[in-house]
Amino acid sequence: MTAPAAPTPASDVGRGAPSGMVGRTTGDRIILGLTIALAIVMMAPLLWVVALSLKDNKELMVSMNAVFHAPYTVQNYINILATSSVFRWILNSLVVAGGLTVGTLVLSSLAGYGFARLNFPFRNVLFVIVLMGLAVPEQAVLIARHQLFSWLKLHNTYPGLILPGLSAPFGVFLMTQYFRAIPKELDEAALLDNASRFKIFWKVLLPLTLPAQATLGIFTFLGAWNDYLWPLISGTKKEMYTLTVGIASTQTNFAQSEGLGFLMSQAVFAGAPILILYLFFQKYIVTAVSGAAVR
Repeated sequence: MTAPAAPTPASDVGRGAPSGMVGRTTGDRIILGLTIALAIVMMAPLLWVVALSLKDNKELMVSMNAVFHAPYTVQNYINILATSSVFRWILNSLVVAGGLTVGTLVLSSLAGYGFARLNFPFRNVLFVIVLMGLAVPEQAVLIARHQLFSWLKLHNTYPGLILPGLSAPFGVFLMTQYFRAIPKELDEAALLDNASRFKIFWKVLLPLTLPAQATLGIFTFLGAWNDYLWPLISGTKKEMYTLTVGIASTQTNFAQSEGLGFLMSQAVFAGAPILILYLFFQKYIVTAVSGAAVR
């Protein structure tokens, strides 16, 4: 009876492994190290801002090296929360960004389906006109938009803050291209089952566009949350400020030199809701970026 072979020592296994496998392992470690290094470099400005926000303004005026040693304080954040309207500004930003995101998704999906699946007069001409909107900067139509909304008496209202952003040429283009990539055989099969056009759009095609909708929704929400120019012009009353405009209104003329810690705490406070949103919707954000189907 043959005795079982003795187990090969781990050192011998590694010594006898093909050189290509060792090379791949070394390469993976190098890539991992570079990724960690790049992550640290990218995180450094954020960590610097957070550290500055936890320091007293008077200490920072003496020396920036104060950020590297205690004591630290949350007084800057207390000063922000002491502003009575700050939670109203957060609510305004949520309403505007949420309403703009929902409206953009609905209109872009409908327009994309129409351009990709329906035949109607001047379809191609209208699509080109929509794409031309990508080349028009917001500043070029700012005066005309301001005059129009003044005539309609929509300034200092939620519709006044939301409606301009619903003109989203990129969203229409993205959804049109995505609908075009879906095989038309699905439409034909649904038509044979006596399904209406809206039912085909709602039940058959729209669920297949979830990755594109997630991508468009993320970028739309981030853009609306961080928007400053139009809310500054349209929302002139303090109770209608969005968070970006409201926080900017609390800064003094010498905020860059005398209140650097307070300035940095404002930046952290304005970005915190986006971080919380990411933590809750991380799965969908990663899915949108990767382009995989939502499970």
